[in-house]
Amino acid sequence: MLWVWLVLLYGVLKGCREICKKKALETCSSIEVLLIYSLVSFALVCPDAPRAMGLAPKYYFYIAIKSFVIFVAWICGFKAIKRLPISFYGVLDLSRVLFSTMLGVFVLHEVMSTYNIIGLLLVCVGLLMLKFRPDVFLQRIRKTAAAAKQMGAEPEGTGQLKTTGTQENISLLVVLMALISCLLNAVSGLMDKILMKDMNSSQLQFWYMLFLCLFYIIYAIIVHEKIDLKKTLKNKWVWILSIMFVIADRALFVANSMEASQVTVMTLLKQAGCIVTILAGRFVFKEKNTGYKLVCAVVIIAGIVLSVM
Repeated sequence: MLWVWLVLLYGVLKGCREICKKKALETCSSIEVLLIYSLVSFALVCPDAPRAMGLAPKYYFYIAIKSFVIFVAWICGFKAIKRLPISFYGVLDLSRVLFSTMLGVFVLHEVMSTYNIIGLLLVCVGLLMLKFRPDVFLQRIRKTAAAAKQMGAEPEGTGQLKTTGTQENISLLVVLMALISCLLNAVSGLMDKILMKDMNSSQLQFWYMLFLCLFYIIYAIIVHEKIDLKKTLKNKWVWILSIMFVIADRALFVANSMEASQVTVMTLLKQAGCIVTILAGRFVFKEKNTGYKLVCAVVIIAGIVLSVM
């Protein structure tokens, strides 16, 4: 069961990485953090270059596709995490469980037991609790009614509602970006399982990071993004983020190479990091209402534990 502990390590480090991302983005732009973070991470895996050679040409192409999937996922994820509370993003990120489960069942033909199905239902319930929090929903109704009464108009016709509608649209756009990131990360996880059947962890990590760096450099050139290298390199959170990323990914790749590991179960185990992000929201970023989010996370974690049984 070594792969279980490796994936749990990945999950905890993943939660810690979300905190570092949030802190790094306080002083640097998304593309600055992504580019330098990728370059530093690649530099850390360069010593593995001698063990990364010897792949058949087709595998370089497959790894490039995986890198592009992560390239898009990270852009969406970084833009979302910059605008969302860390605790909310951490629980919303659990939706990748659903995506990975569907990919594991329909692509890898993994069989879901009764426990797996009940566990997934609990995960869905937890996510719905997070999205449709009862007290917030009632509070919005009261505010809307009060605004309409004050302006002497019906709720549907008030300027206040139009403003609220705009705010909701913006929020939905950010949430959609977070969900796209989750979907693409699930696709990447599926590719990891498939690719690790024909290569070692050093090969996948080295070439994946190289292609990823190239994609971000090309992107920065195309959009004429100004990169402040000096400021970003002085950002300690970028360095911490890079170190944790390299360690976590190596643990995940090794776990994927083990025959007993399953994409559906691995994805559930990765979500242990949500507790880290919720606690960070309370104690690091001083966010409010983390108690309710923790309840949502407990429901989701209960589903995860049940699915692993």
